[in-house]
Amino acid sequence: MNVRIAPSILSADFAKLAEAVALAERAGADLIHVDVMDGHFVPNLTIGPPVVAALRRATRLPIDVHLMVENPRFFIPLFHEAGADWISLHVEATAHLHKDLTMIRGLGRKAGVALNPGTPAHALDEILGELDYVLVMSVDPGWGGQAFIPSCLGKIRDLRDRIRARKLEIPIEVDGGLKLDNVGEVIEAGMEIVVAGSAVFEAPDPAGAIRELKRIAAGYNR
Repeated sequence: MNVRIAPSILSADFAKLAEAVALAERAGADLIHVDVMDGHFVPNLTIGPPVVAALRRATRLPIDVHLMVENPRFFIPLFHEAGADWISLHVEATAHLHKDLTMIRGLGRKAGVALNPGTPAHALDEILGELDYVLVMSVDPGWGGQAFIPSCLGKIRDLRDRIRARKLEIPIEVDGGLKLDNVGEVIEAGMEIVVAGSAVFEAPDPAGAIRELKRIAAGYNR
């Protein structure tokens, strides 16, 4: 297991995003997580391709774009052109999941699927072999700073077992309510990519929070 840390800029100061990303990179982050919301699939409205393009110029880290949007197929080329390295979309947001994933991979990007808290792991059974990663939402998508939903631990374990049964190497990314006091339990359940927003950028020492997450994760790496 190689646990990676992906700070989420949703909780950063939007007036200082380049500084936040630079801080995360210096502190040892592995990816930068970007939540894209369209005001339709989820009520909130966040950022678009120009911001991702600006972040691309500000960091060497992979940019992990999570599309919380209707009609993700329209947005995939835009974020590819902006410099996204990883692109995930929601299984609930498209009627043509295979086609959309094929588009992402055809552009040379890593393709992922996100699952809402109420969506079971078996929803990915027919598509699992086409994925580079899976994103499990452990809060209802749309807002940062929510509490982790405990029942998601069972889904993470279920998904881990399904991946292992197929002898696949697909990391499980988890987003929502992850804090220093619960991240170890979620890693034990099967999480390999830790998305942390408020736990990092609302901490008194964001760089120190990233380093502490890295320290905890290192205890599970092998």
